[in-house]
Amino acid sequence: MNSTLSHSGIAQRTESFTQTLPGKATLAVAATALVAVCAHISFPLPFTPVPLTLQTFAVILVGLALGPVVGFSALALYLLEGAAGLPVFSPQGAGGIAQLVGPTGGYLFAYPLAAAAAGWLVRTLPGINSRFTRATIASVGATAVIFAFGAGWLAYFDHLSTIAVWTLAIVPFLPGEVLKIAAASGIYSTLQRTKRS
Repeated sequence: MNSTLSHSGIAQRTESFTQTLPGKATLAVAATALVAVCAHISFPLPFTPVPLTLQTFAVILVGLALGPVVGFSALALYLLEGAAGLPVFSPQGAGGIAQLVGPTGGYLFAYPLAAAAAGWLVRTLPGINSRFTRATIASVGATAVIFAFGAGWLAYFDHLSTIAVWTLAIVPFLPGEVLKIAAASGIYSTLQRTKRS
C-alpha cells in the first residue's frame, strides 16, 4: 500500500514538473540529446547523399511525446545546436551550417515542423480510440513532412528530376520508415498507457 502511494506521489510530482516552464525546457534539451544520439546511428548509402539514420524515429517520438509546441521548440533548438557547431548532426555530413545548407538540409529543416505535426495530429485526430492507431497516423503525417522537405530540397540542390529524387531521397528509406513509425507509435502508446495506470 505504501509503495503504491509513494509511486503515485512520485508520478504526480513528475507530471507537475513537466508542465512547468523549467520542466518543458528540460524535456526539450533532453529531446535534442536523443535526436543527436540517433543521428550518430548512421549508415552511408553509396548511391545517395542521404544517409540512413535513426533521426526520424527520434523526431517523431519527440513530437508524439512532447506535443506540438515543445516538440517544435526542441527540434528548433537541435538545429541551433548544430548550426553552432555542436556534433549533433549525422557524422556523414559536413557538420555545422554547411550541413544545414547541404544536400540533406531539407530533412533537417523539416524536423521542427514534423515534430509539431506528430504532436498535433496525435492529440486532435477525431473518432480514433486506439492510441497506437492515432500515433501511427500522426507518425505517417510527420514522415510525409520530412520527405516533402527533404526530397524537395535535394531536387533543388542537385537539380534532380522527379524520378531521380524519388529513387535517391524516398524509396530507399521507406522500409526503414515503416519500422521507425511502428517503434515510435508503440513506445508512445506504451508511455501513455503507463501514465494513465
